[in-house]
Amino acid sequence: MSDAIPRDMKDNVFPVPIRYLDLSSDDVGANAPAVGAGLVVFVSERLPIGQVYIEGSENPSALAARAVLPETIEHARNVMQAPIRNRDVSLLICTRDRPDELARCLASIPRQSLPPVEVIVVDNASAGDSTRRVVEAAGATYVHENRVGLDYARNAAVRAAKTEFLAFTDDDVVLHEQWLENLMKAFDRPEIGCVTGLVLPGELSTPAQLIFETHWGFGRGYKRQDFGQDFYRQSAPFGAPAWLIGAGASQAFRRQVFDDIGLFDVRLDMGAAGCSGDSEFWNRLLHHGGTCRYEPTAVSWHFHRKEMKGLAKQIRQYMSGHVAALLVQYQNTGNRGNLRRILVALPRYYLRKLRKRLPRGATSENFFLKEEILGCLNGAWYVLRRWKMPAW
Repeated sequence: MSDAIPRDMKDNVFPVPIRYLDLSSDDVGANAPAVGAGLVVFVSERLPIGQVYIEGSENPSALAARAVLPETIEHARNVMQAPIRNRDVSLLICTRDRPDELARCLASIPRQSLPPVEVIVVDNASAGDSTRRVVEAAGATYVHENRVGLDYARNAAVRAAKTEFLAFTDDDVVLHEQWLENLMKAFDRPEIGCVTGLVLPGELSTPAQLIFETHWGFGRGYKRQDFGQDFYRQSAPFGAPAWLIGAGASQAFRRQVFDDIGLFDVRLDMGAAGCSGDSEFWNRLLHHGGTCRYEPTAVSWHFHRKEMKGLAKQIRQYMSGHVAALLVQYQNTGNRGNLRRILVALPRYYLRKLRKRLPRGATSENFFLKEEILGCLNGAWYVLRRWKMPAW
């Protein structure tokens, strides 16, 4: 597994370049030189506003016309000009045994245009004291959580924070200087309980990183989207696809949400059921009448796993958490659409993937098919064995 590469990626040259081109610069002018293969991200007002993957050399002006929508530029400009009304916010990071990545993340916080009231790092049972030293050197608040699991750590962070708004990011993320400001600006209506942001790849240096970004990535595009009761009702027959809302690596909440609907469900922890504690929480928020917003001007960069072995484990955990979350959502809401997704939609989906793989061989789309299916089975078995366990 560690040395194998999908057949559709054997001709790729790594690292895959990621180029940022400002629309107002000569790099995108009529006489600008062509750009080569890779990911091209267009920027306006210092914010990413469109992207496109290309396999050969193309004219950047023509690429911009294809990748950037006028309304996206206008939205970025409007957000830049909007006043900041919500400043009472804590920045929360959960980590375990990744002091170098944590230090890189913490280094991006002092550049925030909206400084957080407090920065809290929850050390989720790391070995040794490297994590503590990194946190203390950054001037952040250190909290230790002995129980292993991301949602145990998230809940400890919520309990430790003292502000009206709570923003979460991950230790393997670097934050755009306006990330926190633009998350807070998006809370412009009282019913918006959660805001997520755009997550771009920090690098694409290996096949594993490219596979993840292409088929599992956190990016949700460059258009603001609100996920409210219409979204929840219309998708009820197969359970609301809450994962479309964003990524747990970039999210913020009103504190009142936790008072109203509870904390993160610890049955969905990484290493236990798998993960998906964030998407289950978004689903719960929608079920109780709230709204989640995806705000593309709140930008961050995630550094994906570099090794195929690590990615295989991650994908198995993702699918384990996905199925576990569906079962928990059914238990919490009574919506049978969650069961239909497990018993009908997922088998159909994997049957199609299997049919595509058998005659052609593995591509990047179905390279981890075994891990996906085993993860689904593990998630169901994990929750069913613990059905009566308290949710949080």
